[in-house]
Amino acid sequence: MRIAVLFGGTSTERDVSVASGSQVIGVLRRAGHEVIAVEASRGVLLPEDEHQVLSEHIDDQPPAEPQAFESKLPAIVANASLKKLDLIFLAMHGGIGEDGTIQGLLELAGIPYTGSDALGSALAMDKDVAKRLFLAAGVPTPAWLMAPATLEKIEQQLGFPVIVKPNGQGSTLGLSLVTEPAMLVDAIDLAAGYGGQVMLEQYIPGRELTVGILDDAALAVGEIIPATGKIFDYTAKYQTDAAQEIFPADLNKTDTERVQEFALIVHRALKLASYSRADFRLDPDGGLWCLEVNTLPGLTAGSLLPKSAAAVGISFAELCERICSGGLSR
Repeated sequence: MRIAVLFGGTSTERDVSVASGSQVIGVLRRAGHEVIAVEASRGVLLPEDEHQVLSEHIDDQPPAEPQAFESKLPAIVANASLKKLDLIFLAMHGGIGEDGTIQGLLELAGIPYTGSDALGSALAMDKDVAKRLFLAAGVPTPAWLMAPATLEKIEQQLGFPVIVKPNGQGSTLGLSLVTEPAMLVDAIDLAAGYGGQVMLEQYIPGRELTVGILDDAALAVGEIIPATGKIFDYTAKYQTDAAQEIFPADLNKTDTERVQEFALIVHRALKLASYSRADFRLDPDGGLWCLEVNTLPGLTAGSLLPKSAAAVGISFAELCERICSGGLSR
């Protein structure tokens, strides 16, 4: 097939997207596909530029402040040569790459692409809307409020500690664990700096679990154990040895099946397609809570979805081929 891998983008998750794009381009080329590298802030890359861009590494610390990159997506989608493609593989994360914007542009242009459609992407990216749909589908999720909220309301409905995070951001960028009221203002300011609304969410102690969905079937459940701290934040995700990721998780059969069942329920409730990854907390009393769903999870060498797939015998090459097939069958 003739495939364009679209990566990079304008969001603060650009570094992760570049790493995903590099992995996907490599595996698709080794499988014999004709692959074009397309960076969302530059356009179609010439071979000499491709190596330079794809060799960028993921910084193991979050950006000191939100980063802005100029988007060329409308021009890219209008590029006549891309309309001759069989498929665009979306390796973008966050922002307009994951909130339904690029999906809508590609739908209007009639270009097949991987992942969920514009509606599903938008529903999942808005954490407030997604959590409402979790509850409507019968899947528990931590209590939450949207800023601004009074301290009295926060203490009554959420208690401390509380998670403060942007309503539409991935990779835990802008997220803080707030243990006392005096920390709230700074945490809200940090989250607000990433744009959009700010969510305050009840902190659920316990085990951090994750599971991938592929072709409407749950993959292996994994457990993430940060080396320090209580949350799987940006540093824990991308710093070597900052977290232990165990696939499959050491869970009993009942809990494993419950996580997989809930992941499928929320995948369908959000009207998602092809693949996704859902994150959960299992509290000390056995309660299972869905935190959020990622519609374009990372596809780097150390990303959780490939590990979830590998634990059930699906190689990274097969995972990418099945993601491509899902895009073509839409």
